[in-house]
Amino acid sequence: MPVTCAPGVPRSVRVSLSALQFLQNFLLGSWWVTLATFLADDLGASPERIALAVMSGAVGAIVSPFVVGLVADRYLAGERVLRILHIVVAILLVVAGRQQSFAALLVCVVVIQIAFMPTQSLATAMALRHLPDPSRQFPPIRAFGTVGWIVAGLVIAGFGWEQSGRLRLTFAVAAGAAMALVVLTFLLPHTPPASGPARGVRQILGFDAIGPLLRRRSYVVFFVASMLAGVPLAFYYTFTNLFLNEIGVRRAAGVQTLGQMAEVGVLLVLPWTLRRIGIKGTIALGLAAWAVRYLLFAAGNAGSLYALLIAGLLLHGVCFNFFFVAGQMYTDEVAPLGMRSAAQGLTSLASQGVGSLVGTLIAGWVVERFATPSGHDWGRVWPLAALATSVILAGFLVFFREERVGPDKGTSPEPWSGGRPSPQGEPV
Repeated sequence: MPVTCAPGVPRSVRVSLSALQFLQNFLLGSWWVTLATFLADDLGASPERIALAVMSGAVGAIVSPFVVGLVADRYLAGERVLRILHIVVAILLVVAGRQQSFAALLVCVVVIQIAFMPTQSLATAMALRHLPDPSRQFPPIRAFGTVGWIVAGLVIAGFGWEQSGRLRLTFAVAAGAAMALVVLTFLLPHTPPASGPARGVRQILGFDAIGPLLRRRSYVVFFVASMLAGVPLAFYYTFTNLFLNEIGVRRAAGVQTLGQMAEVGVLLVLPWTLRRIGIKGTIALGLAAWAVRYLLFAAGNAGSLYALLIAGLLLHGVCFNFFFVAGQMYTDEVAPLGMRSAAQGLTSLASQGVGSLVGTLIAGWVVERFATPSGHDWGRVWPLAALATSVILAGFLVFFREERVGPDKGTSPEPWSGGRPSPQGEPV
């Protein structure tokens, strides 16, 4: 994938920022995707315990704004914060890979995610600081993050660690990626704390954006739908790898990368979709794709109906881009000028933080209820997730009103066709 250089942006800057995105996502993808399978196979963890471990990602997402807003924005240069956090992550990954008890591993995983999640937001923020035209120049750089996630899955599949019971090695691979990131921080462009008035907790968490946004019924509906959607979405992010391995899909981590491959392709048609069916239709289509995916998982198997599983994984491009990316663009468009970053933080806190936190706990409880001597009755688990998503979709369709937002933030009943895109990355 070529890293073209726009005028005024040194090639070394673009290369280092692309490498940062690649390694960040490779690090997470190399151990996080298969964590549930590792916990079940190596430590005999129940789904409820697995949910507790996976919940650490949501905890990290909630803590992330404080680390980035209170430290990187005020006291230390961005690359120095990244260096410190990745050293912590590398050490803890090595320690985690040596643990034999669930309790000890859980502590390691929670602290790892609290340290790692802020680095994702910081990596994006640093890129935006150094690109004069982020809407055009950032997407190709961010694409390297998706490539990193894909490569991580292919590495696990290529060595057959899922089938051979050697998933503990994924922690060592992730630790190596963390140390590579430490080295990379010495090559990143210097990113000093942003100048300007100090940001308090209200600004960091996006609370200053609440008032203007809550006066928009459409945003309130979207906000509530995003938070509630975190519940059924947690079923996929927490248990898909365990599900595929239990039903006999070989090299499941590699097969799952089909979703990220589809994500890249679907992203290219997102602007066209927004123009044709508007924001309401696009987000609704994303939610509908989640429901259909779960039904495909319920009906598929590793034998004659394997194609249904593949179709469900390929829907990831529609699920993610049409719901999360389109939602980011919508939030960016309706938020008052000067509060767009705060509004994005508020929406992310709801969906990837609170929604994911509650959803992961519920998903663990549900999967535990359908445990069998040979694994789990996934044919009864996935339809419940599909039903929950369908209820949220129905509520969104009934209560969300399409509107066009003008430069003065006034509205009219004309369909919204997409505004200035927000170059945010993928949450895990």
